Amino acid sequence: MISKETLFALSLFPYLGFLWFISRSPQMPRLALYGFYGTLVFVAVTIPAGIYAQLHYGASLANIDWLHGGAEVFLTLSNILLVMGFRQAVQQLKTKN
Repeated sequence: MISKETLFALSLFPYLGFLWFISRSPQMPRLALYGFYGTLVFVAVTIPAGIYAQLHYGASLANIDWLHGGAEVFLTLSNILLVMGFRQAVQQLKTKN
């Protein structure tokens, strides 16, 4: 059976492929693209935060509020960039038509 950690690590490869393809699309809103890349930043912050939580508190990241909240800020910022980017693209299409 595949562990959840292995599955999480393997899921990075399809996501990197997704980023590679959308970054080459001229139709992809730049701000939304930054949001998708921001998700990688979230992952990069969450992994060490989870290790820190386990080593110093003996608990999972989800149980250490200040650390979990700090990591989740990056996901929130990524989501905001995604929404703003796609909203901007929709507004540009509306003004074109």
